[in-house]
Amino acid sequence: MRKKRDVLFVILFLIIFINGFESGGYQASLLEIGKEYNLTHTSMGFFASFELLADMLAPILLGHWADRTGKRLSILVMLGIQVVSNLLIVFWTSNYVFLFSIFMIGLTTSALQFISLAALADAYPVTGTTKIGYITSLYALGALVSPLIVRFYLSMGIGWRMLFILLAATSLIALLCVRVVTFLVREQPVVASQEAGGREKMLIVGVLLLCVIMCIYVGFENGFSFFIDTYMNTKLHTENGKIVLSVFWAAMIPARILAGKFSAKARQILYLCCISIPILTIAIAFSTSQLLILILTIPLGMASGAIYPSVLNTSFGFAGKSTATVTGMITTATGVGGVIFTALTGILSDQFGIRMAIAALAAFFILAILSVAGLGRVGHMKVKKQSG
Repeated sequence: MRKKRDVLFVILFLIIFINGFESGGYQASLLEIGKEYNLTHTSMGFFASFELLADMLAPILLGHWADRTGKRLSILVMLGIQVVSNLLIVFWTSNYVFLFSIFMIGLTTSALQFISLAALADAYPVTGTTKIGYITSLYALGALVSPLIVRFYLSMGIGWRMLFILLAATSLIALLCVRVVTFLVREQPVVASQEAGGREKMLIVGVLLLCVIMCIYVGFENGFSFFIDTYMNTKLHTENGKIVLSVFWAAMIPARILAGKFSAKARQILYLCCISIPILTIAIAFSTSQLLILILTIPLGMASGAIYPSVLNTSFGFAGKSTATVTGMITTATGVGGVIFTALTGILSDQFGIRMAIAALAAFFILAILSVAGLGRVGHMKVKKQSG
């Protein structure tokens, strides 16, 4: 009897790619959505932040629920809600229906993100850390290609609702795929690692330190995205900021794959990234050469990209059996960082200028470096306690 081919990780990869596609596609469609609903720039910002609010709430509301309910059933429920929410936007024109639906899409997208990551770690205890690198790179790939696809069909005269038709169709495909697979453990480690400690209970101190790192990193990522296009436009008088930003995102993809392959060195990778990011950022902020900025953006994007998979892989050593709860906490930290630091970048830009704003943002990585150092102490204390 022939052994069935394992496709669970492929399905989880598809779900995360769809999430990235939704994120980039929605941002690329927001101007067209604003035209139909007669929105001001302030209102468009509210529409964008409404989804971000749902992203932040999902892990708080659904993390523990996913651990208790089971990851397979949780993913099926979230995909079902996502299909319905996308179809509501396609067939109804009310802005209230749109707001409700986009909130539900934000909620389900965020939930699918952290539940899928937790399911991957549970099902693949041996190769899961490598797969984390691939799966996080697919989110970046989805966010990278979706604006290009949106731009293409808009140029063909097809309306912005095509995005939600594509999302409904792909979510339905993912739902049908999840229906026919099990989420049983695919691999058995030869020897349980001492650091994992049988993964019985969550070690909250280690998880909170990782949340600090992610909060600062995502806050920086959003702040830099805001900074670079504005800086090059206002200070260097060029429209090439969008090209630099695309390079920044593209560089994350190979970095995340490499971070997954070298997951055993996750803490060392975090040290390297948290030290190099502020140095590279300050060099970019005070450079007047477009070519130099473009060159420096490549290692900056790679350093930024490696943080997410390294944080996730480190977190599973502290998660115990509460993997969905932990990935949910980390996802919440990303939302908090995105909101706070993006706003802070704008405030500091008005007060001290855009160069000093991004330099101040980079300075927060001092806290990230201290948090990485704290992870080492927590890990040593844990091992010592277990051996004692």
